[in-house]
Amino acid sequence: MIRPTKPEDAEALIAVANTIGFQPNEIEVLVKMLTDYFGGNSDSDPFWITDDDDKDGPVGVAYCEPERMTEQTWNLQLIAIRSDRQGQGRGGKLLHYVEETLKARGGRMLLVETLASLERTRKFYVKCGYQQEACIRDFYAAGADKIVFRKVLNTD
Repeated sequence: MIRPTKPEDAEALIAVANTIGFQPNEIEVLVKMLTDYFGGNSDSDPFWITDDDDKDGPVGVAYCEPERMTEQTWNLQLIAIRSDRQGQGRGGKLLHYVEETLKARGGRMLLVETLASLERTRKFYVKCGYQQEACIRDFYAAGADKIVFRKVLNTD
């Protein structure tokens, strides 16, 4: 079941991030983001979505926030499915849920970014209807390029 994230999901969502290889500094940022979100300490209108398996609890997460100074452009900052649950279509369903949520809010465009080295992830976005929009060389570190994908949600 895909649903809005609740405070009690935080620990399981951090565990999801651990299973897909988040580094300790990235986990720290994730913890702060969740804490700020549930504490109402955000100056934007972000949202968290959880993929909750009835027997295993949260197995996936997505976090989306509006791009500042744009007209209804959103950025998917995080989407992750626990490593032992990948390849079952859960990521596509979670991404579709995010897109439908944004459409209902009047969202015009969704941007996603990933490392150029993550070929499987890039193929996932293309399969979900995203187009590669940009490559920013050496963005994350020397030799670690950022790839930006884009999908138009509403043309109004």
